[in-house]
Amino acid sequence: MKRNLNHKNYNPIKTTVLIATSIFLLLTGSCKKVVDVKSTRAVAEVNMWNKLEDTRAALLGIYGLTRAAMVDNNAHWIYGDVRGKQFVSPTRQDLKAVIDNRLTASYKTLDQLSNWRRWYAVINAANIFLERVHDVKKADLRYTAGNMEIDIAQTRVLRAFAYFYMVRIWGDVPLIISSHDGSFENRAQNSGAEVLAWAEKEILEVVDVLPNKYGENDPKQPGLYYGESLSRWNGALVRRISAYAVLAHIAAWQGDYIKVANNATKIINEAGDAQVTLTDVNSLTSSNGYFSSKRHSHLLGFNFTYEQGEGGMSGHIEELTLAFPFVNKAIPDIYMSKDSILSTFNEKKDTRFGLDTLGRPTTDRYFYNFDGRYPIFSKIKVIMEGSASTSTTDAKFSFFSSVALFTRLEDIYLLRAEASSVLGDRQSAINDLNTIRSSRGLPNYSEVTNGLVIDAIFKERKRELMGEGHYWFDQVRYNKIRQNNSAFTELIKSGGIYWPVSEELLQQNKLLTQNQYWK
Repeated sequence: MKRNLNHKNYNPIKTTVLIATSIFLLLTGSCKKVVDVKSTRAVAEVNMWNKLEDTRAALLGIYGLTRAAMVDNNAHWIYGDVRGKQFVSPTRQDLKAVIDNRLTASYKTLDQLSNWRRWYAVINAANIFLERVHDVKKADLRYTAGNMEIDIAQTRVLRAFAYFYMVRIWGDVPLIISSHDGSFENRAQNSGAEVLAWAEKEILEVVDVLPNKYGENDPKQPGLYYGESLSRWNGALVRRISAYAVLAHIAAWQGDYIKVANNATKIINEAGDAQVTLTDVNSLTSSNGYFSSKRHSHLLGFNFTYEQGEGGMSGHIEELTLAFPFVNKAIPDIYMSKDSILSTFNEKKDTRFGLDTLGRPTTDRYFYNFDGRYPIFSKIKVIMEGSASTSTTDAKFSFFSSVALFTRLEDIYLLRAEASSVLGDRQSAINDLNTIRSSRGLPNYSEVTNGLVIDAIFKERKRELMGEGHYWFDQVRYNKIRQNNSAFTELIKSGGIYWPVSEELLQQNKLLTQNQYWK
């Protein structure tokens, strides 16, 4: 059934879920190709790529697939937060294996997390879009050159983001930039360095095409976008500032801190125009605050909007961290021990967590039931529409709708601080560090109290970004910089920082090789 783009009941964000689900099912059925992805050529394309509505649906489908790739099996948080011993798992043996870096242990979760096919579903959908979008331009006069250019730019950034994300997980991955059907040949891995260089170039070629606002007369995108205003698109699409954020993270993983500083500065300078702001601790930890719905300040995130029928019982960190009385679950899958909490939040006046003079918690923003056996990490707790409660009445509703967030402005300030410290600009590093410290009630950095600047920066990242999928990757970068942990340094050199490649993929494609550490 055709829909009017201006119809008040039309919901393009909800369409993302429906399109993504359909495409994902189509893309994940084959076992004969390098990425274990069935081509969308299975769809009767005679009815596709003819009109404006087709590009919108396909583009939103790529967003939906990216979100699915991040959250399937709670991957984003297991990769980033569970690995590295930040959390403890009281009962789940598969999570204990991740925490202990036993990634080839025989658990279904580990098998699925070792398989990259969900990310190649994103890439193949993007490749098809880039190959077919010009057909719509020829067939539908409503589809303007400007609209197509912006759609192409978003698609290329999402494809590059997918490759960057995979390189951080597996190191070397096949670089595939064209779609495929049944005649597609298996591919060997390209080096992670080659893939990241390609991803950086890919984004740089389109970053200046992207607007910082959609549907509100941005110079790059004047007027409505697909018939919708800013209120529909805010925080939902890749913007220029989002692309720079991906570039900053790519550069950090490459160890190119001059580029990190330059890209982070561009983000900070454009933040006001993009309506991206720092977030106060009340909003950050509120059940209906920063992590709920879609927001301008989601520098790069993939939202689940409850009011639009999005969310679920899985694919959110709350599934791992919450327990009674938030949800009907006796103990959490993961938690932080009291000793770990106190060693992390060891400064007075921290508004995220602290103890008073009698040793009692001053707030339960980050941790609820601190004195219980299993302190509950309660920073992110978007239950249903954000009505998180500690009443047993609501505990039965284990339905979550928090955003799958990749980065926010606090991350970028601390990333620039990291870059400045490595580059020897100590004062700039301290200034950016203090920007975050002061927003959390802490005094300015002091070497006597806080140690070396670089150590203080990474400790602040641990506190501020806890539960957002950064911790393991931060530990890798930190140990590359400091090289004062011989065991971790050896892990980096031997490739143990990466995940093994799924045995299923290795059996399907004999050109693939297992990561050296896991052979």
